[in-house]
Amino acid sequence: MHMSYSAAVGTDRHLLGSSTITELRRRDEPFNTRIGRTPLPVALGAVADVAPIHEADGSVWLLLTEQGKLVRFDAGTGECVSAAKTDLRAEPERNVWNKRLPRRRLTVSPLGEFAAVVTDYGRYGQVLDLSSGRPTMALDGGDYFPETVPFSLTFAEVRGRTILVHRTSWNRLDISDPATGKLLTERGPTSYRSGEQQPEHYLDFFHGALHVSPGSKRILNDGWVWHPIGVLTTWCIEPWLSENAWESEDGPSKLDVCAREEWDRGATWIDDQRLAISGLGEDEEKMSAGARVFDASSVGPPGPNRHEGRWARELIAFPGPAGSFFSDGTWLFSSDPSGLSRWDPGTGELTGQIPGFEARWYHRGARELAQITDQTLVRVSLL
Repeated sequence: MHMSYSAAVGTDRHLLGSSTITELRRRDEPFNTRIGRTPLPVALGAVADVAPIHEADGSVWLLLTEQGKLVRFDAGTGECVSAAKTDLRAEPERNVWNKRLPRRRLTVSPLGEFAAVVTDYGRYGQVLDLSSGRPTMALDGGDYFPETVPFSLTFAEVRGRTILVHRTSWNRLDISDPATGKLLTERGPTSYRSGEQQPEHYLDFFHGALHVSPGSKRILNDGWVWHPIGVLTTWCIEPWLSENAWESEDGPSKLDVCAREEWDRGATWIDDQRLAISGLGEDEEKMSAGARVFDASSVGPPGPNRHEGRWARELIAFPGPAGSFFSDGTWLFSSDPSGLSRWDPGTGELTGQIPGFEARWYHRGARELAQITDQTLVRVSLL
């Protein structure tokens, strides 16, 4: 499907939600937290990335070292167990986009059976079985402008089955079985060459960062289209896997969320219906810190300057949140160099802050936000 979003970008205030707040609101409430600090073993060396093992018993994380080792780390006891080693090589810098340099990112499946190491703003990745340590898949996202987006990859759990969603070309996502590498979304071509007929389901869209809702119901895709316009879209996972292999292109559950002159910003699911994205406004030079909350389970009006289509209903927009976004199902957390802030996503009010704590990861099972400082895993427990 080819759609033009160029007319969607503007500064019309009506493009924001029906409940748009223009001034920062505060509602002081107790921010009951417990801070834990667990030194990382010196023998590990530098840690390149961290990923939570959500279904583990306690505060258990997977660490990716600069040498490519994957280590299971129990922050409660300090115990470290080697799990695997990736041979994914560093990728050279391409035409650097927006100061984004190639970097390795670690992702773990919900039950902790598999891990994926990919190169954000790069082309390649690898999936590993954490029980055996062996690689199960080699990933290739294609060579067409990969430097503009994080590598599109995430795990999900559908009807008790772990699946891997990943980019196989700039404009194509697929679902695979991470244990075997078997393709589960077999379908016709999604690209064509000069002189060939454009495929029926052709998608003129560069897939970017993927975010799965807590119950693995929906995916949020933060990508872009020419020239260039950032576009966020969402669709349901289960029918994509079982009913319609074209769901990610133009399936009935697919909704556009918003279009603006930026992409690759903070975003998180609050629950299986609501999602929050960072940034107020549509024009890159006029965007300001803030959050917009959408309901992906209902369709809203297209609004002025937007193409006709199916748009997720915007619930509220409010100033303040900046940086990375996380949610525990109730609160919206934003994290930037100034610290961690807690927001009510229903009213837009700032309800608490922890200065100086810049969270990078959220452990849903342990209800902890974490950062690494001075070779120490520092966790804020959300009581």
